[in-house]
Amino acid sequence: MHIVMPIFQDANGLAIKFFIQKDIAQEIQAELCEVVASLGGRVEAKVPRQGYVLVQPGTAEEERLRLCWMTQDRPQRHFVPYTYVEACKIAGMQLKQIFVENGLPVKMHIHPSIANINARTTLSQRIMHSGGDPTSSPQSAKIILADPNTEVFQHLVKTYQGIPDKHVESYLWVKKCVEKGSLVYTPLIYKNPGGRRPGEERTPFTEDDEQRLCEWIAAKIPYKQTGGRTGNKLYQQLCEMITDPEYAWVSRHTWQSWRERYKKNAVRLDTMIAQIVEQKKPIPGEQGQYGYVRQDEEKNKRPRRKRAKPAEQHLHKQEMIIGGINGNGAEVPVIVFDVSPVDSGPSTSRALVRRSPAEEELEDGEDSEEWAVRIGNEPPPNWGKRPASEESEAQNSRKRMKSNDTDSIQGILSDPGVHLIDRTLQEIATEYRFTLEEVKEFYDQCGEMERTKTRFQKMRQILSSIGES
Repeated sequence: MHIVMPIFQDANGLAIKFFIQKDIAQEIQAELCEVVASLGGRVEAKVPRQGYVLVQPGTAEEERLRLCWMTQDRPQRHFVPYTYVEACKIAGMQLKQIFVENGLPVKMHIHPSIANINARTTLSQRIMHSGGDPTSSPQSAKIILADPNTEVFQHLVKTYQGIPDKHVESYLWVKKCVEKGSLVYTPLIYKNPGGRRPGEERTPFTEDDEQRLCEWIAAKIPYKQTGGRTGNKLYQQLCEMITDPEYAWVSRHTWQSWRERYKKNAVRLDTMIAQIVEQKKPIPGEQGQYGYVRQDEEKNKRPRRKRAKPAEQHLHKQEMIIGGINGNGAEVPVIVFDVSPVDSGPSTSRALVRRSPAEEELEDGEDSEEWAVRIGNEPPPNWGKRPASEESEAQNSRKRMKSNDTDSIQGILSDPGVHLIDRTLQEIATEYRFTLEEVKEFYDQCGEMERTKTRFQKMRQILSSIGES
């Protein structure tokens, strides 16, 4: 029958000795003494040569005890937190002090990549229960514990893998070591950096290799003056033909080796290529030659249309106001007269009437007095004078139109049935001497009476200033 020995007894059946830090609370000390005794151990009043010193981490007394009693000549004396007793009871065995080297705790650093505070606390206690020191800085620590699922882990590995006696481990590594009962670092494996190993012979080039290489170059670049024989792409395309059974020989060398073979023996190989070209006599630009590609299809050029200018707003048939309706009312309006041709029957422009260059010139001896021009203050020529009868009729018609307009305006203003808006628009037209149709057209576009009045007031001021100047 197998007899289960108490946890805190050695192989000889002797009780393991414990010393408790004196400034720990009396209730905790009493409980520790009871648990240690129940598990087969014994609490001493003095620090034992072999055994455990139960301390409270982070206190001044703990630091003093370590300075006084932690020495390399006493490797069997271990400093552990007082929670070590309860951890051994839960584990059902005595936790070995595996994170100890030369009698001193192994310094470790818990990296911030392990963000969970509970995981950090548990990891720290597990390290201290097994003899390690998890409070060291990254510079002084021998082991850096980090989360392998983060990007910073690989960065840490690359940073410290070249430093002797420095290790980067996963936070799961601590649990593995505790379960194994020994300190085992993650092993380093050899990764081939590439290239030929020392003493390894490369595949030699044969005459058959050179002959096939020359045939390939002769087919792709038959004439050296076109260039490209020392480029990379020619030989990369050669190695891409490896899937073709006829080009199985390509696998004997890399594309870099094929290129270097030609480059170092160009003079001799060019002679061989020239002989192959002389036999086959390929035409420059034949399909398959390197550097020649199929010409793109010719695209029909579409006629380019001129962009039409955006439509301009016309306030009335004879003039256009710019800067008023959509602009700032404070700006001075600019008047641009509409010069669009009036539809008056068949066009008689010079471009359509012209028949020959002779019609543009006066023939020798032709009388030019008929089309004389006025010079200075001289009286106008005969063709520019207006007959007296037409002048009098024009003045009479203007007087009649003015009297008719005045009568109609007075009739509108005195008519009580006229709408208030129409009456106001008529007042604006009368005051600033514009037609009622012009005022109504602007008002229909802007919809504001005050703006309409301001606009025609400014227009009248500008027209008056133009007349004075």
